[in-house]
Amino acid sequence: MAGIGRNMVSPLLVLNLIMYIIVIGLASWNLNHHINGLNHPGAVGNGATFYFLVFAILAGVVGAASKLAGIHHVRSWRGDSLAATAGSALVAWAITALAFGLACKEIGIGGYRGWRLRTLEAFIIILTFTQLIYVAMLHTGLFGNQFSNGAGYGGEHGGYGDHHNKGPAGMGTAAAARV
Repeated sequence: MAGIGRNMVSPLLVLNLIMYIIVIGLASWNLNHHINGLNHPGAVGNGATFYFLVFAILAGVVGAASKLAGIHHVRSWRGDSLAATAGSALVAWAITALAFGLACKEIGIGGYRGWRLRTLEAFIIILTFTQLIYVAMLHTGLFGNQFSNGAGYGGEHGGYGDHHNKGPAGMGTAAAARV
């Protein structure tokens, strides 16, 4: 990944996975109490709370699923898994950014919010930036040529080059055309 390897992506992947799982737990607890109408201190929030909770739980689920694709990519470390992982990570970041905007709106409106809701807001804000760094790391790998072996994107795993007809020195025809 142009200098960004497994050792740099893996810790951020694990950190984000743990944080997304915590977001799922906090958002589901708050949403459950909000729907049930229980007047649990701090579960009610303000007018933006319901929308924030819906997008927070959605960001948590999509983010955790994206991290599972990321684990598969780190294990296989190929160009085709990189494309799928980068795409799912970008979607997860977009939904997390929407939840981030609603968290900012909820903070801006003010009112009493319990520690679980404030913790959820903090996790969403932190995840917005850590997920953006993760997406940037993955997209750095998309534009590098670490996975290609000179035979186009994907190399021997179904890339653009004709991997059946080998040119000079065993290179694919796409690489032979570049020589």
